[in-house]
This record gives sequence, structure tokens and C-alpha cells, in this order.
Amino acid sequence: MTTTQHFRFWSIGLLVTGVLLWLLSDMLFPFVAGMAIAYLLDPLADKLEVRKAPRWLATTLVLLTFFLIFMAVLVLIAPVVQAQIVGLIAALPGYADAIEQAMTPIFEAMRARIAEGEFDQLRNSVGQYVGSAVGWIGSLIGGIWRGGMAILDLISLMVITPVVAFYLLRDWDRLTAKVDALLPRPYAGTIRGLIKEVDGSLASFIRGQGMVCAILGLFYAIGLTVVGLNFGLLVGLGAGLVSFIPYVGSVSGFVVATGIAIFQFDDWTMWAVVAGVFMVGQAVEGNFLTPKLVGESVGLHPVWVLFALLAGGSLFGFTGLMLAVPVAAVMGVMVRFFIGRYLGSHYFLGAVPAVPLPAPPGAEEQGASGTADDEA
Repeated sequence: MTTTQHFRFWSIGLLVTGVLLWLLSDMLFPFVAGMAIAYLLDPLADKLEVRKAPRWLATTLVLLTFFLIFMAVLVLIAPVVQAQIVGLIAALPGYADAIEQAMTPIFEAMRARIAEGEFDQLRNSVGQYVGSAVGWIGSLIGGIWRGGMAILDLISLMVITPVVAFYLLRDWDRLTAKVDALLPRPYAGTIRGLIKEVDGSLASFIRGQGMVCAILGLFYAIGLTVVGLNFGLLVGLGAGLVSFIPYVGSVSGFVVATGIAIFQFDDWTMWAVVAGVFMVGQAVEGNFLTPKLVGESVGLHPVWVLFALLAGGSLFGFTGLMLAVPVAAVMGVMVRFFIGRYLGSHYFLGAVPAVPLPAPPGAEEQGASGTADDEA
């Protein structure tokens, strides 16, 4: 096959895969969730297997422990979180009225300095932009909700996902071996290297960042609850969950918690205490948690992760959210690979002259490497 035929073949394959994901996104969530659980727990099953445990027994023990811990946490936290969500929804109108009262003097001062027509135009423009932003956020959340209704299906959540996770985790090594056997032979080594890099990136980010989110969520929830902040548990857990996107969780949690503290407490020292909880959490995350658990060579920029999550959620609902980070990791690795090939090609280095020019001292190895890359 020529290069053009290879490009056409893989482009059609990617297009068909994207269309199938879009068409089946409503029912793929339990399968994608099961695959994610199997991927996350595979190292634990491998460690038990090294200690002479049969694969089926290692799979059963790992999955049973995982789901028991998950259900215990859910039973303990869910009622409190539900009560705080109801209370926050009931308190939102009061917060909105307080914000309106606080902003009224500012608007009155602006009205005194700006002409009546310009002020009305400014107010209408602000209202229009805010309405558009709220509408876009609402449509995004609605799309994710409609696309992820399978998460509310008891059968999908309690039966299909554990079954898929069990069989994938049990047969993980055999499945990866079969996929490896299907790789095109001329490019098998290159593809294996790229897959290894993707796996390292995903393992560092998902497993490491997941532990960071859990630790930060517990820290924020306990800290805000101890200082007496209303809805502290909900805000803390939410900030920890959103910390999957580095820095976004801490910043958003800081803004929400500080805003609630301003309305709840009249003493500025309590405002400082609430802000201090997030400052301490951010310091611990940046200096200890992220370097130890995630590492420095993940290769997933926070902005790229945020874009991938928004795009995946908008296009494919909860299924898109589950696939967003793996797809972002694959695309990041592929972009770095093609940039590396470009920097070693004649497109970047220029055409090789007919009569080789004398190389500067110490550049013989670099020139030989560049020539080999060009010929490849």
C-alpha cells in the first residue's frame, strides 16, 4: 500500500469510530466505565498474580474490594451531600438578592457618570452576554445529562459495569496480546512505543491525579466543615472532584467558599480562615501531592484537559467525559511524535545539498542522525 492508501485507510477507520461513538453514546457508558475500572485496577491484579494467585482469583479480590469501598463511601456520604444540595438550591435566591443589593450602589454610581442611553445599552449588553453564557452552560449540562442517562439505570450501574470490568480485567493480558498481534508489522515497533508512552501518560495522570483529587476533596470538606461554613462538605468534595483539572478545582472552590463565607460571617477573620483552607490545600498539592503522585512528565496541559472534557461532554455526554482524557493523551503523544519526525525531516532541515558541506567539529553524529531520519 502507498502512503496515500495508508492515510485513507486509517482516516476512514477513525471517521467510522467517531460516528459509532456518537450514535451509541447513550448506551456505551457502562461499557466505558467497566473498561476504565479494569484499566485502573490491572496493576493490582498483576501484583497478586505475581504472588502466585490465579488471575480469576486476583480479579475477584481486587474488584470486590473496590466495589465494597465504593458502596461504603456512597452510603456514608450520599445522604449528607443530598441534604446540602437541597439546602444550597433553597439558599440560592437569597444569595442572588444579596448580590443584587451589593451591586446596586455600583450601578447607581455608573448611572450618574454615564449617559442614560449608553447605560441602558451597557446593561442590555451585559444581560445579553450573561444570558448567552448561562444558556450555553445549561445546554452543555443538559446534553451531558441526556447523554448520560445510563448512569441512572440501576441495571447498567449495578450489573453491566461490574460484569464488563470483571471480564476485561481477567482477560486484560490476552486482549492486549491479541491487539499487538494485529498491528501492521512494518510499524509494530513504532506503534508499541507510542502506546507505551500513552499508557505512561494516562497512568501518571489518571491514577495519580485521582488520588490527588480524593485527598484534596477530603481535606477541603473536613476543613470547611470544621470552620462551620454552610455547605462546606459539598463545596469541599466538589472542589476536590474538579481538581482533576489542575488548579481549576482549587480556584473554583476558593471563589465559591469565600463567597458563601462573606454572606454567612460578619467577621473578616472567618473569611481569611476559609481562604486559608484553600491556600494550605494548594500549597500541599503543589509541593507534595502532585510531584509525588502525578510526576513531572505527564504531558497533559490543564488547558488541553479542560478543552477535552468540555468537547467530550458536549459531543458524547458522560461517555465523552470518560473518553476525554485518554483521547487527549493519545492526541498529545501523536502531536509530539509528528513534531519530532518533522524536526528530523528535510521539511525542517531543508534539502540535502548535492556536495556535502564540511561539518563543524563535533557535529558528525548529529548529521548522521539527521540523514538517517530523512531517509526514513
